[in-house]
Amino acid sequence: MPSEISSETLIRLGFFVGVLGVISVWELLSPRRNLTQKKLSRWLPNLGLVVFNTVLLRFILPVSAVGFALTAQDNNWGLFNHANISLPWAIVISLVVLDFTIYLQHVSFHFIPVFWRFHKMHHADLDVDVTTGVRFHPVEILISMGIKFAVIAILGAPAVAVLIFEVVLNAMSMFTHGNVYMLTRLDHYLRWFVVSPDMHRIHHSIYVDETNSNYGFHLSLWDRLFQTYKEQPKDGHLNMVIGLREL
Repeated sequence: MPSEISSETLIRLGFFVGVLGVISVWELLSPRRNLTQKKLSRWLPNLGLVVFNTVLLRFILPVSAVGFALTAQDNNWGLFNHANISLPWAIVISLVVLDFTIYLQHVSFHFIPVFWRFHKMHHADLDVDVTTGVRFHPVEILISMGIKFAVIAILGAPAVAVLIFEVVLNAMSMFTHGNVYMLTRLDHYLRWFVVSPDMHRIHHSIYVDETNSNYGFHLSLWDRLFQTYKEQPKDGHLNMVIGLREL
């Protein structure tokens, strides 16, 4: 177990630093919008939250999501530890179910008042860039981890699937929040499969009807399926106001 956890930490850290670096350079070379705030004033607290949340999770929870999946496997918890399903199919199903869970969780954090109090920290950022993708209240992080633990236990999700999901979720959160320019045609086709930066930016608009749209973090399927998809912001991407109206 310790060696697996150590490997997971290195993999996740490697992808985090790599994606953060790539998107940061992309933002510098080809930004989508002019930022209204100084980067340093936002990056320090946003990235500081990542460090704080990581330490807090390690202090409060004895295992990570991957470690919990290994525990579930050792104790034969969940569907896949009892059903005759091949590993590749178990991985695919786990990834889709976990992504759908995150979509539902995101919707609930907007419509359940006590959850919204914590999720507001994410929307309080007055610009959207790669660091917004890691700006979350510690309580929201803990609740999200508890929800993932429940799904992992019910499914018996393979540890490799959970590791892939955690890496992809973190990477996609930084990508979809990136202040990056992308060709309109490329954005159009990308949206049919995954969430693009332009698609998710609408979710950070001060208009409530736009904030309550485009909840997806990875697959764009859920927003289209449940009619929470919005194509473009009413003020356009260059003129739309980011944040919360009260701020």
